[in-house]
Amino acid sequence: MRTTYYNTVPQVQDQWPIRKALTLSDVDITHPFLTLSRQQVETHIVVYMTPQQQEHLQAEGQVGLTAQDDDNGDMYTMKLKWRGSYYNLIGKWGKVVRGKGLDVGQEIRLRWFNGCLHFSVPQQQIVAIPPPARPVAAPLVQDHWPIRKVLTSSDVDPNHPFLPLPRKSVEEHILVHWVPQERERLRKEEHVSINARDYDTGETHGMKLKWRGNYYNLIGKWGNIIRHKGLGVGQEIRIRWANNCLYFSVSEERHVATASGHDNWPVRKALTLSDVDTNHPFLTLPGKAVEDHILFYWTHQAREQLRNEHQVGINARDDDTGDVYVMKLKWRGSYYNLIGKWGKIIREKSLHVGREIRLRWDNGCLIFSVPQ
Repeated sequence: MRTTYYNTVPQVQDQWPIRKALTLSDVDITHPFLTLSRQQVETHIVVYMTPQQQEHLQAEGQVGLTAQDDDNGDMYTMKLKWRGSYYNLIGKWGKVVRGKGLDVGQEIRLRWFNGCLHFSVPQQQIVAIPPPARPVAAPLVQDHWPIRKVLTSSDVDPNHPFLPLPRKSVEEHILVHWVPQERERLRKEEHVSINARDYDTGETHGMKLKWRGNYYNLIGKWGNIIRHKGLGVGQEIRIRWANNCLYFSVSEERHVATASGHDNWPVRKALTLSDVDTNHPFLTLPGKAVEDHILFYWTHQAREQLRNEHQVGINARDDDTGDVYVMKLKWRGSYYNLIGKWGKIIREKSLHVGREIRLRWDNGCLIFSVPQ
């Protein structure tokens, strides 16, 4: 099947299934690695590796490969390392960063062809970044909020107050407006003090933005904001950067509707290579989806148990067959694993890469379905 793919699809120079705008961590030569999304890697790279390479990746968590710079023909021996919810390209990545003078905002393109990882960073693909010395004063439009997040149980926990924000959103909509010196300070010191203004009340808070690798935490006065605004699970916080200040808003009407219904599947996922591995059986689910559509319906005590013990026993029902399983939901930080009887489910339902699993929480039970 793999041979057929290569024989029928012509090698077109501009055919790049994986494209990514480089972030601050991607071009950090002190800790050199390129982060790539798991779904893209498993859909466009791993599936075309040899069975031996795939087995090695599953068993060891990393695999050696040859990478070619299509811009100049240089070849590198590198490694693809599985990190659970994403992959890192390591080895000679620091040399690539230095040799090509890579910077935040440039677009890297990748593909797998003839047993080799090919990559390209065309010079004309540099993303235009406006001079951020002092952003031009622009009217703050109330409905223009590029960063939006539905608050989860951990976001509104005053005992451990911090608001995690996705790295991509922060780097595209906040750091892009900073001067290079500020971005460099954030990279070196891992946190930078900022002013944050509550758009709803006009109050200003001294806070810090802390870099945590795959995401950023807003810390400092976040606990005070939780208490003063009475924030709870399901409310939506909206964020933007303007006039050298972080603006945020949490409107009262922004609660998430708790819709129900037999055909309502708020969590959907195309199964990946790791999801159907019976040697290490677990289903990985995105943190936001789980917290928005599953933990949202849990009692405070159940959420506290999950936060303290990092896993909780649950009942799971196969909506296709009616079978019920005793399983566990395990918290892994930015994502969750469904463990226990998952290996049995893989075998009984003959699950494979690309099948879509659908999930919802209903009447104290996790309901899932894998339609034929």
